[in-house]
Amino acid sequence: MSDTAFTVILLLLSLALIGILLLQVRGNAGQVFGQAESTFRSRRGVERLLFRATIVIATIFVVVAIVNVRLSN
Repeated sequence: MSDTAFTVILLLLSLALIGILLLQVRGNAGQVFGQAESTFRSRRGVERLLFRATIVIATIFVVVAIVNVRLSN
């Protein structure tokens, strides 16, 4: 793959990651500035999906970035 293809892939992954993070922050509007929750609560439904998608996209982003650096040398 060319450097341009890796750049486009990294750009799309970063935009997806930013979008998912913004959706998570919007769901926790009262906790944006770090207020702690007083009770434990598990993630359910869409919140769980966004959490797992964040992990998957961040992992793919890191792997693609490492492969890009390895192949560019």
